[in-house]
Amino acid sequence: MTIGELAEKAGVTPRMLRYYEQQGLLTPRRGSNSYRLYEDAAVELVVQIRELIESGLPSRLLRTVLPWLGHQDCNTQVTCDALSREEFAALREHIRSIDRRIEVLSRNRTAIREYLRLMSADTHGDGRHSGQT
Repeated sequence: MTIGELAEKAGVTPRMLRYYEQQGLLTPRRGSNSYRLYEDAAVELVVQIRELIESGLPSRLLRTVLPWLGHQDCNTQVTCDALSREEFAALREHIRSIDRRIEVLSRNRTAIREYLRLMSADTHGDGRHSGQT
């Protein structure tokens, strides 16, 4: 598929795909016309890259761990050996940061669900809630 097709399917811009390529995160093959061409599996990869970058993982660390993500059969020792102490520490801190965000999001989800449950129980027959005018 072309860069435009991948961008549309993955929900990113072609410019973002070129950035991922520049950072060594994505490697398209080239057609006879030198256009970038991508396999269908690139959609899932681009979504994973985008989500990890949005989570705050720097592209330099993403480049290091990306080959190992989503592969249950990878050798963890090889992954750990490939990391510097600084990268290892940064990845551990990133996991802690993700865990904190998950906790906050879970609390907010629970609070919003409870609010909706209360509002649903308090709905008048005309669809209005208490406190609405």
